[in-house]
Amino acid sequence: MPFPIGRLWLAPLAQKMTKLKIVMEHITTSEAVDFIMNAPPNVAATITPQHLLFNRNSLFQGGIKPHFFCLPILKREVHRQALVKAISSGSSKFFLGTDSAPHTVESKESCCGCAGCFSSPIAIELYAEAFYSANAMENFEKFCSVNGPTFYGLPINSQKANLLEKSQKVPEFYDFGFQKVKPLRSSEILQWTFRREASAQAS
Repeated sequence: MPFPIGRLWLAPLAQKMTKLKIVMEHITTSEAVDFIMNAPPNVAATITPQHLLFNRNSLFQGGIKPHFFCLPILKREVHRQALVKAISSGSSKFFLGTDSAPHTVESKESCCGCAGCFSSPIAIELYAEAFYSANAMENFEKFCSVNGPTFYGLPINSQKANLLEKSQKVPEFYDFGFQKVKPLRSSEILQWTFRREASAQAS
């Protein structure tokens, strides 16, 4: 949503209907960050891992990289930095929203070039990388597990998980029926490993 449109009709709507929960999904620009920060308490936003970690150069370096193509598309570095600043602030108005899209390799590497990044198997690790790089790990759990349910008035999940500073190699592909999907950071080494507790895994 372009910022002027949000300013013209979304802001008055949020101010008039104070009990209406409004979430701007997957914001990507500095203008969107400014709008959320100055909006009433009933307005919040989600941010994807790819928009925190990559700018539009990642889409074009060394040729077109279809697995970095998503909508909203990756933006300039100034906008990525604004998103990182937003999560680093500790504001409860921002929370996790992966927008993970398991398009098959065939559908991504084609004339269609379907939009969407596949991040769900390593999403927590990717978010951790963004928070760690910003020296904001103290706000990591809030962003991932607290801000969202608190905004919606829902109970916080009582199950626990562990984030280990332990490197892991991202698989090149994941099986998807008879086809394959390629994740973000395919075949690369991540600094973090996310593990659910045994009780959570059993459930």
